[in-house]
Amino acid sequence: MDLRVVSYIGLGSNIGNGVENCREALKRIRNLPRTRLVQVSSFYLTSPVGCKEQGDFVNAVCEIKTGLAPRELHMSLKNIELEMGRQPSIKWGPRLIDLDILLYDQRWIDEADLKIPHPRMHERRFVLVPLCEIAPYVMHPHYGITAKGLLNRLSQDTEKVEIMKGVGP
Repeated sequence: MDLRVVSYIGLGSNIGNGVENCREALKRIRNLPRTRLVQVSSFYLTSPVGCKEQGDFVNAVCEIKTGLAPRELHMSLKNIELEMGRQPSIKWGPRLIDLDILLYDQRWIDEADLKIPHPRMHERRFVLVPLCEIAPYVMHPHYGITAKGLLNRLSQDTEKVEIMKGVGP
């Protein structure tokens, strides 16, 4: 199995049991072809962003090594969402499970339906805190700054991001 690429995936859920939804998604990520789950951050309870009239999210980040191309990985994650029962909803609305490619190696992809790195990851505390837990020195390919540096510079997002003690992957 050729696992050349390191990628970071953001996970989030606020419909049903968010912890169990994230655990199930991790199990399914672990079973993707040509992919190995390397590590997973703690789970975090976070305030919703965008649409505030919804429950808090459970968020985490995982690191994988994969032989899947970016589009293959993207489609595999979208299939996991559908298989788990995610339904279309309003932008930034409630989600049973949300899986986003945050980083894929040091690639920068800007296509209509695939953007890597995730276009708003540098603005989101709920992404950067768990990412920094497992990979503080990973570089953002567009900004040339580490995840820790991005988090240290983050001043706009002051929303809650609390580690869920005793709860994890």
